[in-house]
Amino acid sequence: MIIVRLTVVGCSGSIPGPDSPASCYLFEEQGFRLVLDLGSGALGPLQRHTPLTGIGAICLSHLHADHCLDLCPLWVAQIYAPDGPRPRIPVSGPDGTPERLARAYGFTEAPGMTGAFEFGTLQPGTRQIGPFDITLARMNHPVETYGFRVAAAGRAIVYSADTGPSDALVSLARDADLLLCEASFLDGPGLPENLHMSAKQAAEHAARAGVGQLMLTHLAPWNDRERSRDEAAAVYHGPLALATSGLVVDLG
Repeated sequence: MIIVRLTVVGCSGSIPGPDSPASCYLFEEQGFRLVLDLGSGALGPLQRHTPLTGIGAICLSHLHADHCLDLCPLWVAQIYAPDGPRPRIPVSGPDGTPERLARAYGFTEAPGMTGAFEFGTLQPGTRQIGPFDITLARMNHPVETYGFRVAAAGRAIVYSADTGPSDALVSLARDADLLLCEASFLDGPGLPENLHMSAKQAAEHAARAGVGQLMLTHLAPWNDRERSRDEAAAVYHGPLALATSGLVVDLG
């Protein structure tokens, strides 16, 4: 029996790539659909996996464009649906999310996007969203960013969002079934600090956390994907995969 289904909608790092939009992940359990991040170009392929009317909630890990900007076209779909405006979708993000998205669309005054979305603010700790127990922790990124532990019926998937090396991520991912971890960089000297991780660093975090599986994501389109895999495999010796748009993982 499938308990949790993860669909990788978008996994391209920093910009949409030729084979994938930017970050977007669909979690399903008991008929409830939770979307984590809705980055540039993700709204189109998201509709291959769920009708827009079927989205139960959206969480935005942070407010960089490659993780949140497709909330703008979703606003259009919500407000201008042929049968009239649709019920508001709960959207949770860091402090300032409603204002950030309103500016992105060009709104200069209230109500901004509140006609389409019911906004909430993320904070560290655990909350219930539909059937999921969601635990959030601050990640190591230049703007307020949250990693997510998504749990249901004893199974857990952890999503790193964007982060540099982070002890908080190791704690969040402890003994998780799957770590969906960003791997923006290839290993080498002079990597920027407190921004992103290499595939090797992602693998080190997975090994420290004792996760059951590692999936590398946020893979920049200018990097060699197989080199990322090889660098991770030298450190993490469990099941290892590269995220691809459309990939479905079922935990039962």
